[in-house]
Amino acid sequence: MATLAPTSGGGADDVERYARARWSVLTEPGDGVAGHAIARWGAAAALDLALSDTSAPDIPELSERDWRRARARWLPRRDDHAYPLELARRVGARLVVPGDEAWPVRLDDLGVHAPPALWVRGRLDALADPVASVALVGARAATAYGVRVAAELSGDLAAGGATVVSGAAVGIDAAAHRACVAVEGRGIAVLAGGVEKSYPAGHADLLAGLSRRGVVVSEVPCGTAPTKWRFLQRNRLIAALADATVVVEAGWRSGSLNTAGHAAALGRPLGAVPGPVTSAASAGCHRILRDYDGRCITSADDVRELVGWDASAQRQGTSTDRTDDTTRILDALSSRSPRDVDELARRSGVEADRVSSLLGLLALDGRAVSDARGWRQGTP
Repeated sequence: MATLAPTSGGGADDVERYARARWSVLTEPGDGVAGHAIARWGAAAALDLALSDTSAPDIPELSERDWRRARARWLPRRDDHAYPLELARRVGARLVVPGDEAWPVRLDDLGVHAPPALWVRGRLDALADPVASVALVGARAATAYGVRVAAELSGDLAAGGATVVSGAAVGIDAAAHRACVAVEGRGIAVLAGGVEKSYPAGHADLLAGLSRRGVVVSEVPCGTAPTKWRFLQRNRLIAALADATVVVEAGWRSGSLNTAGHAAALGRPLGAVPGPVTSAASAGCHRILRDYDGRCITSADDVRELVGWDASAQRQGTSTDRTDDTTRILDALSSRSPRDVDELARRSGVEADRVSSLLGLLALDGRAVSDARGWRQGTP
């Protein structure tokens, strides 16, 4: 099946690849028993043992009871793989497994709870890109303040070369993804269901735009519905794919605190954006700052410091002068006379493609507005 062919040179052989695809159907995300079996025997041999009637294999970390209960979970799905694999083929989803050039090695830090495979739509090179990556997460019920801060952080970081990771939910996640797309940056959207279907459905265009330069991924196969459990487990992938996690806005019991917990458990840097002390929408961020030893984040520069981005930018030859270019474009805008991109490029001395990208970011927070005649200063 074409979907299961090696995705980017090297990687697992066809038998192992197919076995890992089957494991993604058999198991729920984060299944540690499957992880132990695959780590000890390899995906194909472990699959044969799981589907056979033999006694429990010799895995020191597992008891016979662990294995028996795991097989009781897996066996009802033993024949459920045909439809997900065919659906993946139809929508062009590709399988990425450990050993592939596109496999994000950051996920290996999850140990036996790492996914056996990833289902992917978009640019594979965005997964294994060595540049810094930052997870920006937060509440679905975001305030205007939270949305604006998420957009500013994401746009600034993405324009500077960082990969922005988030979960494609409404609220903070969507704001981060939109800003990343607006500046033509690289992003990773981690879904709790199959990659063939956007959830919520209203994010179809957003995810399509993101996948043109970034990637949409899931550890569950096509045709899988998102559930509360899968959302919570999805959060460990968001934390593992990023060099640092920043919670932009979150209530006291927000699910994004689950992502923060995974980041802390992995030993990854953790930050949070403070809000008004009277705002219940920021209570979770204040909790991170107090209880999780999170770093206070007030700007993209704070995030760069959190991940050592200056050093990364030097290694990658990436420019971090986005703020200076933004100032030049703002200076070139008029509050009354609309100007097109070429005119703004001439006035600012910034190349036209970069002007277009940064105008998209400025539009997100209202500092630039456009109509049929061109662009002018906004009133944020």
